[in-house]
Order: sequence, then structure tokens, then C-alpha cells
Amino acid sequence: MDGIMTGTTAEAAAEAWLGRFQAALDARDAAAIAALFAAECHWRDILAFTWNLRTASGADAIAERLAGRLATAQPRGIALAARRTPPRRVTRAGTEAIEAIFTFETAVGPCNGVVRLINEDGEPRAWTLMTALDEIRGHEDPANGTRWQNVDWKRNFGGENWLDRRKKAVAYADRDPAVLVVGASQSGMTIAARLSLLGVDTLVIDKDARIGDSWRKRYHALTLHNETRVNHLPYMPFPRSWPVFIPKDMLANWFELYAEAMEINTWTGTELTGGTWDEAAQCWEVTLKRADGTERRMRPRHIVMANGVSSIPIMPDLPGLKDFKGVVRHSGSVGSGLDWAGRRALVLGTGTSGHDVAQDLAVSGAAEVTLIQRRPTLVVSLKEAQAPYALYDEDIPFEDKDLLATSFPFPIYRRAHQRMTRMNEHADKALLDGLKEKGFRLTSGPDGTGWQIMYQQRGGGYYFDAGCSQMIIDGKVGLIQFDDIDRFGPEGAIMKDGTTRSADLIVLATGYEGQAAAARRLFGDAVADRVGKVWGWDEEGELHGMWRPTGQPGLWFHAGGLAQCRIFSKVLALQIKARELGLPT
Repeated sequence: MDGIMTGTTAEAAAEAWLGRFQAALDARDAAAIAALFAAECHWRDILAFTWNLRTASGADAIAERLAGRLATAQPRGIALAARRTPPRRVTRAGTEAIEAIFTFETAVGPCNGVVRLINEDGEPRAWTLMTALDEIRGHEDPANGTRWQNVDWKRNFGGENWLDRRKKAVAYADRDPAVLVVGASQSGMTIAARLSLLGVDTLVIDKDARIGDSWRKRYHALTLHNETRVNHLPYMPFPRSWPVFIPKDMLANWFELYAEAMEINTWTGTELTGGTWDEAAQCWEVTLKRADGTERRMRPRHIVMANGVSSIPIMPDLPGLKDFKGVVRHSGSVGSGLDWAGRRALVLGTGTSGHDVAQDLAVSGAAEVTLIQRRPTLVVSLKEAQAPYALYDEDIPFEDKDLLATSFPFPIYRRAHQRMTRMNEHADKALLDGLKEKGFRLTSGPDGTGWQIMYQQRGGGYYFDAGCSQMIIDGKVGLIQFDDIDRFGPEGAIMKDGTTRSADLIVLATGYEGQAAAARRLFGDAVADRVGKVWGWDEEGELHGMWRPTGQPGLWFHAGGLAQCRIFSKVLALQIKARELGLPT
């Protein structure tokens, strides 16, 4: 950095900018606000000013949106955050900047912010700004303060003890929950934990028999592909003794422990069969079917769809597949490769699940394993796939890492991922060249943005190489293109050249329906049409329908990887709590 940024400490530059920012807000001077921002600039707001997740780009657009919210938000006390990572010089998405965490107050409660300053015309100007509501005043998260329960269970002689209270709370014999959460995996557990500590009565249901079965029942070899250091749940980080990559059953068992430790009300073996919105009462009327065949009607004010991006398997009706004499299974329920030793398998789909299943089958002794590629696939080595989490290697507090991770407006986030993708392709060049020689079709994602944006756009389309790519290169796992198949038949895949790829097992690694499809099935077309898109980027670079109001009152969506669920469960919980309090959102 040059000019005024050189010879000026990061702290001094940040303090000076924040002082001018507070003065411009106090004066409600849109021109003065705009003058504090660089030619390229972006502001991401997470509930602090807009009660939504919104991103504005350009100084004038930022100033206009800020100025329009000042009377309601009443921001004050903008200052560098005490006891947090101090201002420092960093490089983000290839741009050198001063990065500073600050705090302020609004009419609702305390907030956090992150600003990145660059030198423009000899002045520090904001390149990116993020503002986020931290808590609702008077309804703070007790995990941040003192022990919240005022009952000393050990000396509650003559009355209910802790277990009595827990049984009564979980039974819902005399009440309905304020919030019904559908799905007891990472999405359901995190939002329920947040809401419960905010005093919002929350019930989590899951159709499976045990908490965590959505992981436990998936293919035998499944292990997380991102590192444990990134994946902690709210309030209860994983033990330091845990492996770098968590096996599925280990994670599933942790969810059971988490639900018990966090006192989360759960009903397993329970399915939501449908529901309608009562506009007059501003609540849902839903029917729950329990494993014993009984039904329960409830009237929650909110439903959180926490059934995941990977919940309902897609089973495509492929030409001739019904004539196949062997076994057809979705990748999520294929089981162990050892069950297919000495037999032949075709695996349709070249995402992470398809590759993992193919590798498991091959190393477990299958006579022949062939991947069927339907579309170009992004491949990145497991080591290079961790690049988006480099922030979590920095020597700063974990809560600061989470705050900084949310602070990148989409245009900068996108640019950063383009840079990472180019670096990954360079590092993995030998691997990728070997795949291309085998006829494997590669992609780097839309506009070269890489795997994480592919996940958030469509929930898949990439593979973190845990060894299967080299097996393809070495010929240990075969490869054919879906377009070269004419149809399926009794013995396997009938190719357009008249030959047959014989198989005993066909695995459909064809992904899962999205949450919008699940909502349509449960609540009907009218509700689904009001909701619109769920997942994928909107015009501002925020995810459609995720952790924010939808077109249907009382219906919310929560999903993603463990880190996303940890971070955005708080965002969603604050919005639901605000509505329970009757705040003007």
C-alpha cells in the first residue's frame, strides 16, 4: 500500500475511517457516506440494518440503502472491537487492504462489523463492509454470559428434578411448540440449539429411528471431505483428539450426544405428512405421523425445513433401467463395497459420492467397476480442496474466523474462489492431465469459480479426490460417457455401438432433490410458488430463501455444511426470536 496507508498504523487508519463513518451516519448525509467508499465497493448487511441478508454494490447504492435505514436502525457507538483481532494488513482476493473488526449498537441490539480499507486517491476508503446483528437487547444468548438456569436441581427436594422436567418438555402433552424443525442432522441440531437457548420452544422431528441416521445410513466408506477444524457445532466444539476428516458414524453419534447435552427436544420416528398455513391465526396446522402409527396435530408458528440439501434421493427413470435384472441402488444406500466382491458394477454419476462408491467397490474386490459420466465434473485433490478454509489456519480466535468468513460480499467471494480454482488447477495439473487422457471431461465451475460456488448453486458437480482419480488413470476403475449409452437392458448398459457393459449392480449417484421440492410435496403448489427458489444465488449474491424470510410467512429453510449451519443458525434464530417478540422486522 502506498500514500496515506504507508506510515500509518492499521489501527489508526481504521479508527479514523470509523470516526468519519459514524459522523456521516449521524448527519444522515448520503453524499458524505458515499465519499467514504472506494470506486469498487460492496456492503453486506446481515440483520443489522435490513432484517435480512442483503448486499449492495457501489458507493451511491450503499449510501442510499444506509441512509434509508438510519431512522429505524439508529446506529451509534461505532468503534474498534475490544478484545478481538486488532486491525491488520491482509491480502484478500488478491487485494491488499486493512481489515478491521468493529462493534456498534442499533435500536435492536449490539452488532459486529468488518471493514476492509484500501488506498484510493491518498485516502483510506472502504472496499468491503459487513454489518451483522449480534444479539437482541434484553434477550441475549445465555451461553455468552452466566449460567442461565436458576434452578438448583440437586437441592430441589420435594419437586420435579431435571429428568422430570426434560420428559415433560419433550412429551408436548399440554402444548405445541413455537417452532417445528424438520430434520435432525446438522441443520436441525444447530437451529434447535440456538432457539432453545433464546427461550423459543422448539421441537425437532426426524423420520429415522435415531438422530444422525441421515448420515449413519449412507454409503459405508463415507467420511467428511472438509477438515474437522472448520466443522464445529455451536457451543460444543469437537474434541481435539478427533481425526482430521470425520467418519459418518462418528458424526452421527455426535449428533445424538449433542441433542442430549444441549437439551434439544426431539421426536425420532416421526414424519411430517403435510400442513396448511392459517392466515388468520398466523400459524401452521400440521400432521405428524409417529412410528407407532399414531398421529398428532400441532399448530406451530414457524416451520424450519432442516431436511438438507441432500435429503430426498433422485432416482431417474432411465430408458430400459426397469428391465435390468441386477440390483439398482442410490448411492446414499448402497452399503459396503465388500457386499459386491467378485461382481461387476456400473456407477452413474461422477460427483464425490459416485467416485467414493466406485473406489470402495474397486478396493473391496469387485470384479469390474465403471463410472458413467453424465456431465463435466470439477476434480480437485483433497489437499487443495481445503483452500477455501485457509482463513481457519490464521492465528486468531475462532469466533473472529467465523465473523470474517461471513464478511465477504459475493463479488469478492466469487473473485477469491476464481483465484483459488486457478491455483488448485496448477497444483493438480498432473492429475487433471491424466484424467483428460482417459477421456474424463473436466470443468472449473461457472466462470471458473470452483467447487464451493458449485455446491451453493446446485449442491454438487465436483469431486474431492481421495484416490479414485488415480484409479481411473491406472485403469482400475473404468470410464464411459452417458451419451455413448443407447439404453439399459437386462444385463447392463447397452452402448450405441451395440456392445453391452455387463453389471450385477447399478449405482445411481444422481444426487438429491432440493428443499423447494420437499416443500412443494408437503405444503402444496400454492405455498411452494410463494416460496420460490431455495438455494442458488440471487441478483445480490445471497442465497435464495436460505436463513431469511421467504414468500411464505412462518416457513424457513436451513441447510449446508457444518460450518454454514453453525454460522447461519444464529442468523435464522435471531429472526425467529424477533418475530416471537413482535419486533417490527
